Amino acid sequence: MRHQVVDQCLRREGDAWVVRSDPFVDDWSEEDYQFLTACLQNTIKTGGAVYGAFQEGTLKGFASVEQGLFGGEHRYLDLTSLHVSEDMRRSGIGRTLFQMAAEWARTQGAAKLYISSHSAIETQRFYRSLGCVDAAQPQQKHVEAEPFDCQLEYRL
Repeated sequence: MRHQVVDQCLRREGDAWVVRSDPFVDDWSEEDYQFLTACLQNTIKTGGAVYGAFQEGTLKGFASVEQGLFGGEHRYLDLTSLHVSEDMRRSGIGRTLFQMAAEWARTQGAAKLYISSHSAIETQRFYRSLGCVDAAQPQQKHVEAEPFDCQLEYRL
C-alpha cells in the first residue's frame, strides 16, 4: 500500500519553508506493515479511532486519531496516520478519511487536529488544500521522531 516516489520536499530554514530536492522512494516493508497493524490495534484499544477505505475488499486507505487531548488551550488530538494507496490518490479518499477523522476528533472535545506530516510537496499541497496550517505549538516528540516532517494543525 505505501509507495511514494519523492523528489521535492519542504524544509524549514529559519522561519521559512523552502523547497529542496531530496529524492527517495518511501516504500514500506513487511515489518513496517506489522508494526503499523500493531499501532492501529493499539489506537482502537486505547479509545482512539481508525477509519478504512476499501475497494473490492482491498484496503486502499486509512486514517487514525489517538485519544487524549494535549497542547493546553490548543486542545489537540493527534492524527497519527492518513495514507492512501498510490493507485487511489487524487480520488477523494484521503479527503473523506481526513473529514471523518476530524469529525471524530470534534466529538471528543478537540479544538484542533495535530498532524506530523511527510514533507513531500504533494503531501503538503493536500494538507494545505484542506486548510491545515503550521502548528501553533509543535510537539517535541513528533519533531524528534521525524525531524523533516512538517508540524501542522487543523482547526475543527
